[in-house]
Amino acid sequence: MTIQSSSEPLYSELGDDPDLAEIVEMFVDEMPDRIESMLNCVDKNDWDGLGRIAHQLKGAAGSYGFGQITPYAAQLEHDCRSQASDEAMIASFRELAVVCRRIRGGAPSTKY
Repeated sequence: MTIQSSSEPLYSELGDDPDLAEIVEMFVDEMPDRIESMLNCVDKNDWDGLGRIAHQLKGAAGSYGFGQITPYAAQLEHDCRSQASDEAMIASFRELAVVCRRIRGGAPSTKY
């Protein structure tokens, strides 16, 4: 899987919904802790734990309007569950982390 435009921020499809903006912001605010938890699993070679976090993130990201994260989380989950090589799991984690670090709360500003 190739990361597309790795410096461009990712905004939730729900970010401009006033009823959902607060929970989307909470999801965004919690992302550094999720990445840290995944990194701890990598450091400990805890591939089962990493797979569980990837599975949770796969579902949560889509629910919060960040569907762009889902394929990366799905790939990491697959790698962990199929006992891929450590190198493959680490590579999938890195790709997922890069994408997750791009998420932002709110909606993109439209300036013309």
